Amino acid sequence: MSTEWIDFAARDHLVGIGPLVAGVVVVAVLIGALFMGRRIWRRELPRPRPEEQPRMPDGGPVYEETVCREPDEMPQSDTRTLPHDLHGFGNASSRPSPGKPRHRWSNGGSGSFGSGGLGAH
Repeated sequence: MSTEWIDFAARDHLVGIGPLVAGVVVVAVLIGALFMGRRIWRRELPRPRPEEQPRMPDGGPVYEETVCREPDEMPQSDTRTLPHDLHGFGNASSRPSPGKPRHRWSNGGSGSFGSGGLGAH
């Protein structure tokens, strides 16, 4: 036999060992990730007990409140308006508007273009 077959056989074993080593490395990384995740999980705060869970208010469930507000116009000035000059961003509260009815869509209208409603005929 020639030495070419011996070199080829030795190279064939190395080709088979490469994927085995890669597989062992992947498994070791996954096992390490499990242990690290378990250690992080132990450091987290404990789950709340049943008596610490949120409860419904004594008066029953709280529902959505619908209120109309007065429009707050953009202040007109010759100088540049900066964000802190605008109203409604912590420096002024909005005002409720008791006299205005809420805007409603016409009966049979879809509400917006392409919303899937039948629309007005």
